Amino acid sequence: MADNFWTGVIVGWLVGVLVGFLLPVVGPLAGGFVAGWMVRGGIWNGAKAGLLAGLLGAIVISLLTLIGGTVLLGAFGFIAGLGASILIVLAAFMYQGILSLIGGAIGGALHH
Repeated sequence: MADNFWTGVIVGWLVGVLVGFLLPVVGPLAGGFVAGWMVRGGIWNGAKAGLLAGLLGAIVISLLTLIGGTVLLGAFGFIAGLGASILIVLAAFMYQGILSLIGGAIGGALHH
């Protein structure tokens, strides 16, 4: 496995996205688990990696919403996309962040 923290975060994010398409609740947990497993270092390091993997997904979703709104509706779409992005990030912090944190803590604890 990789000893690099950010490699674990990015791989965990990718796993979370791929699994999340089929199983929405299991995706963030699986992504966090993979991130926590890869970074090693116990529960807290795994939880931190899982949290960052989940938050990376939230940021990507908000950026896509902002860009899509701007492309489709111009300045009005930018403003609407900005508002939606803020709401998405807040909701995703709660949803993806917490589930990924739990998965990362489990992965870090099992690989300690």
